[in-house]
Amino acid sequence: MMDTAAFLDACRALLGEANTISDEAAMAPYLRDWRGRFTGRALAVLRPADTGQVAAIVKLCAEARIPIVPQGGNTGLVLGSVPDASGRAVVLSLARMQKVRQVDPVNRTMTVDAGVILQRAQQAAAEQGCLFPLSLAAEGSCTIGGNLSTNAGGTGVLRYGNTRELCLGLEVVTPQGEVWSGLRGLRKDNTGYDLRDLFIGAEGTLGIITAAVLKLYPQPKASVTALAALESPHAALRLLSILQDHCGASLTGFELMSAFCLQLVARHFPALPQPLAGRHAQYALLELSSSESESHAAALLERALGVALGEGVAQDAVVASSAAQSRGLWHLREHIPLAQAADGKNIKHDISLPVSSIAEFIAGTEPKLQAAFPGCQLVCFGHLGDGNLHFNVAPPPGVANEEFLHSQEAVNRVVHDAVAAFGGSISAEHGIGALKRDELARYKSPVELNLMRAIKNALDPLGLMNPGKIL
Repeated sequence: MMDTAAFLDACRALLGEANTISDEAAMAPYLRDWRGRFTGRALAVLRPADTGQVAAIVKLCAEARIPIVPQGGNTGLVLGSVPDASGRAVVLSLARMQKVRQVDPVNRTMTVDAGVILQRAQQAAAEQGCLFPLSLAAEGSCTIGGNLSTNAGGTGVLRYGNTRELCLGLEVVTPQGEVWSGLRGLRKDNTGYDLRDLFIGAEGTLGIITAAVLKLYPQPKASVTALAALESPHAALRLLSILQDHCGASLTGFELMSAFCLQLVARHFPALPQPLAGRHAQYALLELSSSESESHAAALLERALGVALGEGVAQDAVVASSAAQSRGLWHLREHIPLAQAADGKNIKHDISLPVSSIAEFIAGTEPKLQAAFPGCQLVCFGHLGDGNLHFNVAPPPGVANEEFLHSQEAVNRVVHDAVAAFGGSISAEHGIGALKRDELARYKSPVELNLMRAIKNALDPLGLMNPGKIL
């Protein structure tokens, strides 16, 4: 078996000194998680330039029995892209793999390297008159490989689906260092097991995604944004039904935000607009995209909002009359996580539920939290249209952040038990990583876990691919 010194020498010969990083200070940015909660250790950070180099590195790691932690933009939120504290693993950064290999506007596909930044993929599609609809807060730094490895969601899932639904084919380096090229831009391919779906959402535990064929869509000719005030989550669900009935597939965004969320935004970002007067319990941010004209989209939205106002479902509403006003409304939603961070630490939950159960879940779970942790503050917002809530719990006024964080396990138990009771998931779009690994073991059935372990053992018998994540 190859020793560590020989392994590092082989990596330097393959990648060069500049891309075989072993200095602690130079490695530091690759070892810290996005939220700054954890810093791991690594033998080295390796930066391949192409799939061939990735395959060669994996073969060297298999020979030397060195674990591999694949990393894209390192924007994950569950400690999935950073190594543990042992210092045994290498971080394999795909940041240099940034080629847009092909855009095919007729087939409506785009083939890109795993290290392509999401925003760059959006731009490459737009340059060919197409839309790549994946959109999330970290799009200026997250990468396509990371999006696929975590099956990222974002604000367009209601209309376009998660990243899994936006991918037609993959190129993957297996744990043995072989390259599976499945870069086929086919919408129909019933030739056996769908290997693509094994690697999407696997968080690098089964192999390393090095490239992907992505679905593209026509660029909408117009989009219209509105903000509606509501008295409850039940009213939000009724508004969602009205919009779906009147607008169909034109409805591309439906975001729920509690009054407390917008109070946090107003406190920490007072320059942002507050377009609706008065205080309301809940708010819904709505977006319609149209293949026709802006006036057509606006008419659809205004007609649906008119029905909602007439029925008393919505208490007030404002429709953006310009692109600047639309951006202002979206800024309110996008600044909620930033306002949370500025306000202090909180216990975060990325959950999904059947859409029809969301109002009942909120109504039943908040009193349980208040009974167990009197005065705690619920920061509840998210993608109501696809059933994904960010159900975060902040400490009561006057309670120190660190003191409240000692209650994380107990808070998780209240929230996650309620999620399970409603047939939901403890991770909607962030993944499991190392942070939720023990929670997964609590809520997955033994049959599911055994099937997952069987797949892991079959593909990665040496256990070198992102060890300690998910399982």
